[in-house]
Amino acid sequence: MGASSAAVSGSGSTGGAGQVPHAPGDGQWPLWEVFVQGPGGAPHEHAGSVHAVDADTALQNARDVYARRGEVVSMWVVPSNVITASTPEDVGPFFDPADDKVYRHPQFYKVPRGVRVF
Repeated sequence: MGASSAAVSGSGSTGGAGQVPHAPGDGQWPLWEVFVQGPGGAPHEHAGSVHAVDADTALQNARDVYARRGEVVSMWVVPSNVITASTPEDVGPFFDPADDKVYRHPQFYKVPRGVRVF
């Protein structure tokens, strides 16, 4: 898909319904992360990224790139700039609080008679 005049016009769009703001004059459409779900109710998984001017175009681009083989039953597109994630430096302080809550570990659970323990 080549750049059309609609892609380059409107530099510095503040976004309307379904549009994502991007830096003026950067020449790039906003980046969208694509999540797909396969048949059988599997959870959505990150498939990759696409550039698009709005949510509808992002969904169409994602469909063309990531759902060509018909193995997708649901697809999400999310603007990359709204995703908040932990960093590798957070691995200790961010994830450690669960270690001090012993009630979250199954050590106090009594296995009923007749149930096989793995």
